[in-house]
Amino acid sequence: MSREMIAEFIGTLTLVLFGCGTAMAIGAGADNIAGVVGISFAFGLALIGMAYGIGPISGCHINPAVSLGAMLAGRMTTAQMIRYWIAQIAGACAGALLLLIIFGKVGGTNGWGEGYLGEYGLVSAFVFELVATFLFLVVILGSTSNNAGAGGAHAGLAIGLALVVIHLFGIMITGVSVNPARSIGPAIFSGSGQALAQLWLFIVAPALGAAAAGVLFKMGLLGDETVSAG
Repeated sequence: MSREMIAEFIGTLTLVLFGCGTAMAIGAGADNIAGVVGISFAFGLALIGMAYGIGPISGCHINPAVSLGAMLAGRMTTAQMIRYWIAQIAGACAGALLLLIIFGKVGGTNGWGEGYLGEYGLVSAFVFELVATFLFLVVILGSTSNNAGAGGAHAGLAIGLALVVIHLFGIMITGVSVNPARSIGPAIFSGSGQALAQLWLFIVAPALGAAAAGVLFKMGLLGDETVSAG
């Protein structure tokens, strides 16, 4: 494994371990606003920490959708993206395995419909994941572009806080994915047939949202010539 793959593995493991682990430890729900806030900050702060810890090595994508957007924006090659995907999914699975060892089960899976948090439907879940991922990628690609100038040094903070607000808005809708790896690891180790059956949405919708953002940056409609993430 390359240094970049090791970094992406560790970063994605960290996101799943602390983000989903917090969701399991304190729970979320309409009657548990403190839990929603705590989970939102757990994901965001984990991302901020990793942004400064592994950002200089791999760019801290720790999300296949981010790597897809970066590739379409011209920041990395297809081969680099695939290597990142492998490391990210492996890291998410390792994080979920650690949760299984610690808690004896794996929660924090994404979903929608009857019995899941706010019980929002398929359309609500798909639209939220697509739009939220698109906006998340706009923040990521914009804050790390040449246009960011000296402000790019604070990109990790901007990106992490964006993830916080995405969770505050969307936890009750889907539990918030915007990251296929974050959904894949917990779904596999949860043993939940529903989580696995609904997993497709948390791959397709974030991919479409990320692709749209990447294409807009590549076309120069957002930002200028972008910096390399690889």
